[in-house]
Order: sequence, then C-alpha cells, then structure tokens
Amino acid sequence: MSVITIQCRLVAEEDTLRQLWELMAEKNTPLINELLLQVGKHPEFETWLEEGKIPTELLKTLVNSLKTQERFADQPGRFYTSAIALVDYVYKSWFALQKRRKYQIEGKERWLKMLKSDLELEQESQCSLNVIRTKATEILTKFTPQSEQNSKQKKGKKTKKSTKSKKSSLFQILLNTYGETEDPLTRCALAYLLKNKCKISELDEDPEEFTRNRRKKEIEIERLKDQLQSRIPKGRDLTGEEWLETLEIATANVAQNEKEAKAWQAALLRKIADVPFPVAYESNEDMTWLKNGKGRLFVRFNGLGKLAFEIYCDKRHVQYFQRFLEDQEIKRNSKNQHSSSLFTLRSARLAWFPGEEKAKVWKGNHLHLYCSLDTRMWTTEGTQQVVEEKVTTITKTLTKVKQKANLKDKQQAFITRQQSTLDRINNPFPRPSKPNYQGQPSILVGVSFGLKKPVTVAVVDVVKNEVLAYRSVKQLLGENYNLLNRQRQQQQRLSHERHKAQKQNAPNSFGESELGQYIDRLLADAIIAIAKTYQAGSIVIPKLRDMREQISSEIQSRAEKKCPGNKEIQKKYAKEYRMSVHRWSYGRLIENIQSQAVKAGIAIEIGTQPIRGSPQEKARDVAVFAYQERQAA
Repeated sequence: MSVITIQCRLVAEEDTLRQLWELMAEKNTPLINELLLQVGKHPEFETWLEEGKIPTELLKTLVNSLKTQERFADQPGRFYTSAIALVDYVYKSWFALQKRRKYQIEGKERWLKMLKSDLELEQESQCSLNVIRTKATEILTKFTPQSEQNSKQKKGKKTKKSTKSKKSSLFQILLNTYGETEDPLTRCALAYLLKNKCKISELDEDPEEFTRNRRKKEIEIERLKDQLQSRIPKGRDLTGEEWLETLEIATANVAQNEKEAKAWQAALLRKIADVPFPVAYESNEDMTWLKNGKGRLFVRFNGLGKLAFEIYCDKRHVQYFQRFLEDQEIKRNSKNQHSSSLFTLRSARLAWFPGEEKAKVWKGNHLHLYCSLDTRMWTTEGTQQVVEEKVTTITKTLTKVKQKANLKDKQQAFITRQQSTLDRINNPFPRPSKPNYQGQPSILVGVSFGLKKPVTVAVVDVVKNEVLAYRSVKQLLGENYNLLNRQRQQQQRLSHERHKAQKQNAPNSFGESELGQYIDRLLADAIIAIAKTYQAGSIVIPKLRDMREQISSEIQSRAEKKCPGNKEIQKKYAKEYRMSVHRWSYGRLIENIQSQAVKAGIAIEIGTQPIRGSPQEKARDVAVFAYQERQAA
C-alpha cells in the first residue's frame, strides 16, 4: 500500500467558518443521523444483515427524498454523496462485525461441545483411556498421509513445509471427520486428538488445566454474546437532546433490571459529540489549490462557492501541498493534456477537530483537512509503475467491453473516456528521479506483539533458515527507553482518575497525551532503519484479529485459577495484572510502521503470530510463516 495521509489546519474569516459549520452541523450531520435511523428501521434490515451490505440505490433514493425537506435542503452535491458513502461504510463495517461474531460464537460453541475431559471420554465411549489412545493412533496413521498430500506444493523445487500448516490441515480434517462420525469410540478418539493438538499425550491430564481452558472458552463466548447485542449505529447528537431525554427517563422511572440501569448509566456517561460528521472529497479535482502574492497556499472546494481556506501545516508537509498546486497548474497550462489520475493527491476529507477555547463553535473548534496521497507519484520511477498498472487495467477493461455486441450509448461513452485516459496517462507529470528501494526477497523482518514485551523484532534469512538479528523494545528505543516507563505511569494515573470518576458516576473520558504516539513513531523509525540495514525485502506484522479477546480471556482465566470462587478477589487480581503489563495500542503502532514503510518503499506483509513461545521465537515464526504462505500462493 503506497497511500499515506497527511493533515493540515484550515484558517479562514469568521463568516466563512460559520457558513461551513452551519452546513456541516445543521444540515449534513442531521441528514446522516436520519439515514442511519431509517436504515436501522427498514423492514428488510435483517436481510441486509445476512447479505452484509445495503443496496446502494436505496441510500440514493432515501437521500433524494430527504433533500426535498427544508432541514436537509440546499447542500452541495458533494455533501450528499459523502453522506451516502459514510452511511454505507458504517453499516457495512457493522454488518461484517456482527457476522464475524456469529461465526465465532458458532465455532466456539461447537468446540465447547466437543471439549471433554479424559474421564468424560471414557464414560461416553465406555472404554478405557488406553483403548481411546489406541484408536486415536489408528486415526492418525490413516489421516496423516492425507494431510501431508494436501499440503504439497505444485513446484519443481521441493521446499521445507511448515509444521504449523501441517497441523492446521490435519486439525481441519479431524474436525470434519468428527462431525461425520457416529461411532462413540471414534468420536471420542477424535475429540481426544483435537484437544491435544493432533498428538497422543503420554501424560495424565491435569484437571485444573482442563477446567481453566474450558472456562476460558466459556468466557470468550459470553463476551461475544454480549457484544452481539450491541446497538445499531447511531448518529451524533450535537444538541444534547438525546442525553436530556435519557436523563428525564432515568429520573422519572425505576429500572426494571440491572441491564436497563447500566444502559441508562452508559448513555448518561457517554461523551456528547462536539463536532459534526466529516465530509469526504473522493475526487482529486473537487479541490482547487491557490497561492497568493505572499506565497501562502489556499484551497477551495467545489460546491462551496468562492470560500477560500488558508493552509497551516507542519514544515515537512509543505512540499506535499505545493505538489498538489503544481499538478493542477501543469494540467491547466497544458490544456488538459495530462491526466488527473496521475495527481499526487488521491482524495481528501474535511473535518472539525474539538478545541479547548470557550467561544463560538466555529471559532472554538478547529477545521482540518486530511489528504490521502500516493507516494509513488513523488518520483519518475514510482509514477512509471502507476502508469504501467493503469495501462494494463484499462486495456483489459476496454478489451472486455469491446467484445460485447450492440453497445449502448453509455457504454460507447465509457469506451471514449477510457481511451482518452489511456492517451493522456502516457504523458506523465515531470517528477524528480529517485531509484526505488531494492531489498532482498529472502530477508524478512518479523514483528511480534506481547503483553510484557510490547514489540520484538527478528531479521530472518528464510532461505538459509538463519536469524540475522533480534531487537527488543529496549534496543529499538535506545536512549528513549525511559519514555516507556513514563507512559506506563501516565496510564496508571489516568486509570486511577477514571476509577474515581466511575465511583462518583461522573464522566470518565480522560484523554492521554501524545506520548504514546511519539513512542510508536520512534519504534516504527527503528524498525524501518533495521530493515534498511539488512536490506530486507519486506516487514511482516501480525494479524490483530481477536487479540484483545484473547488477552482479556487469558487474564480472566488466570484470575479464576488464582482465586477460585471469589469474584471480588478475581477482579482485583485481574486489575493488578493488567497494571503490571503494558497496555499498548497495537493498531496505532501498526499504522505508524505501515506509514513509514510506505515512505521508504518497503513492502508490508501480514503474518500469523503463534500463541506460544518466547517473543523472539514469535517474531521469527511470523516472518517464516509469511514467507511460506507467499511461496504457497
């Protein structure tokens, strides 16, 4: 991914800011709120939930009917388009999340039914454990060759197979066979193999360990079911009317149960939205870049008339905004002989950021512009890569369309536009020359995440099966390592303040400083530096899926084992354990690594992090597994 996002603050006269605020807060945000509400109440909502998407034409129809109303009328066309895109994105994400939770619950419940102790297996099969083990050995002998055959690669050179891939394939085969088998002894033998990771255990089962693992799955299911009941997406209540309604209900009524009381409390403690929804400009020609006599950069937006906004940004980002202006001027001066598809700017988003000043909302809050740009467009070599990709894509599209008979007028117009684009992209913009980064494909930098050691890096030569270097978080940060303890102390202090506020039923949304973001940037820079030092072909970062659930379930199961039967002590132990380890924003760190890697031209791969092993072993295996998956693909 070669796209990065930069931001700047937009400054304008008070009247200009007021007009934009009124459009976004009093017109566009209420429109989005209404769209979210109507979609959630639609009779076909459950059907869309199963399909995972909303028909696009439906949102367009809803917007066309709503914009005839006075409270939603007189907005620029881009504002309506942005509202449709935002609502579609919000619900698509929510549908995907709900669907994934259902699949997870089904899979975990299926596993829980299958998970039985050795004593329970003996009772169900009416056979001794030795007989079950003998049957399990027969099953392994039968299915192991099949699993190995399935994992063979179709290539001349024989490669070393991943033990993890073998286990995963064999596990799936045994799992499928369990569902198709009715013989009690065979089912028990399969269940025995599955719970022991497809092996015959020679040791007696630890009842406490089994109970802890079973309880861990039960906790995961309970948490997922609670999350499945989450409310449908709602809009932003800028006026605070919903908060007042909840307050009236809570003061005039008695909660029927604890769940309803917690819902009221959560609604009252939830922070009220301060700023309206952002507006997306998905076309790079929706903005006009200007420069005044003093050399200051300005921007105008289609649909907002002559309202102009001055750009205030970091010095390191001035060059990007200067490039946006140059691209437009070159295209304009050449009388459209260049294509806007080769602009460095790809899209932008106009958003308000909450401020601390107690003034009029359009003065107290700050207006920001977030711009997405393609870093490959910065150089001649990178632009040529983009041109080649676009030529290939457009040529294939034109070939498919031209093969159709009796083309309609719209299809003919589409062919004309694509052919025009094809002609103009061969006339690239003048760019500086800079050789692209060339790494060795066989050298990968694996990154692993953990609780006590947030980040660990391993540089691996996968062909030689050799680890070239390890780096701990202390080595990555170097003299800045003391910042880690400072951040941890800050988190503990804020956690204490939040706890005191919760006891008093007071708002408890305490923002943290930018220290965590700064540490993430330092770590990302250090990881990129080590990748360049060893000429790594790519950086492999682990998947974050279910990481929070795994950590929470593991902590709770540890607490239950440590303090059985006493929930209060369990909560205290879990809290102390969380405080003893680092609470890290892994997603934010990954974004920083990706952003810095894009600028350096280093590829990013996604790998699977093993559950067990030391941080160094996990980092090494992340790289090795990613390479093996690449080879298999």
